[in-house]
Amino acid sequence: MKIFSSEEINAIRRYTLKEQGITPVQLIESIGESLACEIITSTIPGHRLIIFAGPDLNGAYALTTARHLCLQGYRPAVYLFNIGGNRATTECAGARDRLRDECGDDIITEVTGLKFAMPDMQGDVTVVDGLFGTERQTPLSGGYQAIVRHINETCRRIISIDVPSGLLADSTESMINRNIIHATLTLAIGMPRVGFFMRENAELLGNWKVIPVDYSITAIQSAPWKYRLAEKAEIRRILQPRDPFASKADFGDAILFAGSYGMMGAAVLAARGALRAGCGKVTVHSPKCGYFVLQTAVPCAMYDNDPGDCVINRIELQHDYKAVAIGPGMGTADSTIDTLDEFLKIANANSRPLVLDADALNCLSIRPAMLNHIPVLSVLTPHAGEFDRLFGRQPSSYARLLKAIDVAVKRQVIIVLKGRFTAVVRPDGKVCFIPTGTPAMATGGTGDVLTGVIAGLIAQGIRPELAAIAGPYLHGLAGELAAQQHGTYGVTAEDVAANIGRAIKSIIE
Repeated sequence: MKIFSSEEINAIRRYTLKEQGITPVQLIESIGESLACEIITSTIPGHRLIIFAGPDLNGAYALTTARHLCLQGYRPAVYLFNIGGNRATTECAGARDRLRDECGDDIITEVTGLKFAMPDMQGDVTVVDGLFGTERQTPLSGGYQAIVRHINETCRRIISIDVPSGLLADSTESMINRNIIHATLTLAIGMPRVGFFMRENAELLGNWKVIPVDYSITAIQSAPWKYRLAEKAEIRRILQPRDPFASKADFGDAILFAGSYGMMGAAVLAARGALRAGCGKVTVHSPKCGYFVLQTAVPCAMYDNDPGDCVINRIELQHDYKAVAIGPGMGTADSTIDTLDEFLKIANANSRPLVLDADALNCLSIRPAMLNHIPVLSVLTPHAGEFDRLFGRQPSSYARLLKAIDVAVKRQVIIVLKGRFTAVVRPDGKVCFIPTGTPAMATGGTGDVLTGVIAGLIAQGIRPELAAIAGPYLHGLAGELAAQQHGTYGVTAEDVAANIGRAIKSIIE
């Protein structure tokens, strides 16, 4: 699913009206009816409904929603802010008049002056916030700030239409949260916005749901995009069913440079991730201290010993593996950094993409000059802390994403920026958000599993830019499956690795 900016959505909306030969009122009518149905489903029985409408497009949606609620037997209290009596757009004024005609004058209070007494929102009340949607491109000011703050302070349940009023959906910069509605539920119109995937906005959006809109397929398909959301059908196309006559040789071989004294669990988890992802043969290169651990914990993987007793002192390839991953539990000893430095130069000269995670990234942050030798199309999988150590501390999730885009384009690498909505940043600057995952995965070792999964997919011949999308999607889905069995608190990284195969099965079938 493509994710568009507010300006791009407006263009799609205009194209849709022209293509389908309908008026703006007809489109608003359809959206308002859908919003009313969702609000009825979401409203707690016995709650009073108070609807706040602004003077622009979102106000038209809110007023139309109020009319459909009224026609279903509800009697919401509606407040339209039309300061001066002349701020309402044509669509908003028309929705106001239809509401009055069909539901009576007493259902709506039109606020035209600067003085306004807020209604009682204590107790069993649900507020529907329809003040401003994505049509507003600047932060709220003046009286609207006061209204928003009062709603936040007095009402426990708020449903926002399109976006919480005051939220700039295309950015998180220069925003003050107390001047933005803190929604319990956000009903996005047509499609999510990029701001929905930023951590800072979670408390503003609450739960969010997309209200389908019959936008022009032609307009959506032909529109250029910068952001999109990964979908199950896309992952299914990447994961092809297997030939009944296949052997392990048909599914590639991967080598993982992982583990050090006291950190062999990371190597075990990465190996399990690669094996569960379907890799034909997995080899783990670890220091001598890891021999018994790996041979016991992952007997399906081969062990390749390093000369070092406790840390990796040599990174080199004995033969041409299909995928190479470096980092889980590897440590940052001087000798490890030195051998990584040498190997990156060789891999870069041979144009061999790598998967770099965990301590490989920490080694890079200690010796930043090594960044210049990362091969093109390599996959880097940092979480926020690792990313900031590598590329400088970022003030927000959005700033971090913009920096990741800059780095990916400049260095022609793929960055898997891990988080609730993992962002996969391509070398062309485009971003794919991963919708799968659960808070149950916030436990040590899950990132090591992901490294193995991505390497295992690449080993099977899947291109790095596709494996970097399919890997996190499957990883997140495996976490969801594990949480179904163990609950949000009880999931371990081992559980996630164990469910990778089930995740693949659910996608293919």
